[in-house]
Amino acid sequence: MRTVRNPVGAHVPVAGGLARTGLPYARAVGAEAVQVFVANPRGWATPAGNPAQDELFRAACAAEGIPVYVHAPYLINFGSHTAATAERSVESMRHSLRRGREIGALGVVVHTGSATGGRSRAVALAQVRELMLPLLDELTHDDDPCLLLESTAGQGFSLCSRAEDLGPYFEALDAHPRLGVCLDTCHIFAAGHDLAAVGGVKKTLDLLLETVGEGRLKLIHANDSHDVVGAHRDRHANIGAGHIGAEAFRELMAHPAAEGVPLIIETPGGKDGDVADIALLKTLRKG
Repeated sequence: MRTVRNPVGAHVPVAGGLARTGLPYARAVGAEAVQVFVANPRGWATPAGNPAQDELFRAACAAEGIPVYVHAPYLINFGSHTAATAERSVESMRHSLRRGREIGALGVVVHTGSATGGRSRAVALAQVRELMLPLLDELTHDDDPCLLLESTAGQGFSLCSRAEDLGPYFEALDAHPRLGVCLDTCHIFAAGHDLAAVGGVKKTLDLLLETVGEGRLKLIHANDSHDVVGAHRDRHANIGAGHIGAEAFRELMAHPAAEGVPLIIETPGGKDGDVADIALLKTLRKG
């Protein structure tokens, strides 16, 4: 079984089957960790899995030491003022968590959402508590995944964009033991944390650690940014080809808060882009 400080991997395609499609792709790009969708990311459908594919995928990833993560659909918003969206968010999140357990995922990533309909952040966070705490309390099995909060780039009425915004979100959920963070480097940079500045990575991770506590950072989405710091635009670039720059990722992997935390790329360029970005991150990991 593989043991590395920061496993580096990619979001892999699974159309045609988790094991049939996802595993060969992961191996072809040199992925040491994988992230998958278990439903249409832009829809509300909650499809049943294929037990045979699930078991093959789970067993192979376990045997090869590949940590697995699920990304929940983008439509989920626990802060929505629309009752239908709130209800569907619960159903979709419960489905992602169940499917995560079935395929051996360590975590399920969900965007932290926004306060819609002109409601205040406090009202939206109260609804977040009402809807999400029961889902977290359902995670009672040893092999249940953690629920990983991913902050956004700060567009609109986002509930979490800067690192300190995760504090009230964690408080709303009683800092539940199954709660963690997925740090997206492009999002946090777009929200105003200058990872490219001297000491910027350390400052950002120190603040995150101070805000949510040790051991809560469970996954990193390693994406460079097409746009400048503070632009509030979520446009991913290949590693070293954007405004964050390659050096920031070296510093990120060297920070104590990131020890053992996998990196998943969500960068452009298809398979060739994944191969290049994974290889570069592995080189940067060496220090």
